[in-house]
Amino acid sequence: MALARAFMQLSPIITALRRHKVATLLIVLQVALTLAVASNALFIAATRVVHLSRPTGTDEAHTFIIRNGWTMGQNATQINANINADLETLRHVAGVRDAFSSQGFPLGGYNADLITHIKLEPDQKADAQVAPYFASDEHTIHTFGISLIAGRNFRPDEIAGIGPNDKMAPPDIIITHSLADKLFPDGSALGKTVYLPDGPTAIIGIVASLQSSLCSLWNRDDALDGYTVLVPMHYLDPAGVVYLVRTDTTAMQPVITAALKALRERSGARIINPKKDVFTMAYVRKRAYADDHSVAMLMSILSALLLLATAGGIVGLSSFWVSQRRRQIGIRRSLGATAGDILRYFHAENFLIVSGGVALGALLAFLANLGLMQFYELPRIPPYTPLLGALVLWLLGQLAVWGPARSAAKVPPVVAIRTE
Repeated sequence: MALARAFMQLSPIITALRRHKVATLLIVLQVALTLAVASNALFIAATRVVHLSRPTGTDEAHTFIIRNGWTMGQNATQINANINADLETLRHVAGVRDAFSSQGFPLGGYNADLITHIKLEPDQKADAQVAPYFASDEHTIHTFGISLIAGRNFRPDEIAGIGPNDKMAPPDIIITHSLADKLFPDGSALGKTVYLPDGPTAIIGIVASLQSSLCSLWNRDDALDGYTVLVPMHYLDPAGVVYLVRTDTTAMQPVITAALKALRERSGARIINPKKDVFTMAYVRKRAYADDHSVAMLMSILSALLLLATAGGIVGLSSFWVSQRRRQIGIRRSLGATAGDILRYFHAENFLIVSGGVALGALLAFLANLGLMQFYELPRIPPYTPLLGALVLWLLGQLAVWGPARSAAKVPPVVAIRTE
């Protein structure tokens, strides 16, 4: 019955809206622009939130990093000996579960020394697969807290000392599952020989997942942040080395203090700034995704402000129309219209206006997304995003018009016989 009454009011509603074309058009355009902008803004925010929430695959809560610089004049042999001694020292610090040295760490940022290229054939004509790598040893998997799902770990005798200008041709490597699937979609990566720039190497192990030093935003075919390679080597860079340390506790500060003290007591051939060169993986994640977090917050605030402005516009217009139609409402009440009829009238009117804005806004949302895809490589917006935005706007419109509609429903029939 109520639905039939609502349909019966469509004709007078449309007639009334035609007499207020400019005001109606402004609200329709406001709703349309709100839907177009808010849908894309919230889609960007959601994409960023999903991106910054991805796990690195490591035991982040128990891991900290030490950037260790070397004093001048040390050769490769001395650096290698210092690295081995430092790692042995760190592993015996109270609260330390394991440690290893590398040239980088997950989410650490791009560096040319963190990238290699993999070919399936020595004379392959097609582009080689770009893959970030970490210098690793037999303690790396345990220190990261990652899972070896196939094959074996490195042996101590396979760990070589390699400087920045040396050829990197290890006898074997360990790769992530995503890289294994990329190189060998048929699932036959384990035991296969691939070719690094300086020679062949065998895939002896596959780990479940491990994020590289990169944190590329869009999950595209050329995304590199999960295509990680572990290379059995100590990186003998005269500029310094990175130590990754896994602890038994999340309260890492006492362990960090003890680790730095042990390194200082072992040798003075190092440069470590405790304020700048020592940080937890939690801090690394926060720093790496700071821009994503800021963009997500900005887009969310922008969407909220647009929705509030649209709600304010609906409230203002509805209140104005109620004040203009008090005599008309009084006449309807005197002819038998109930308070519920008046409420339904204004809610139905608002629904029609918002629906017009939603239809136009959905079109604008997809057009805006096409532009963003072209200039900023934004993924295609899924159809349900504007639909969810439309539902929010319909609900917002109904809530916004409720106050003015309730005020209209209280207009007494006697208003119809008053003279102005």
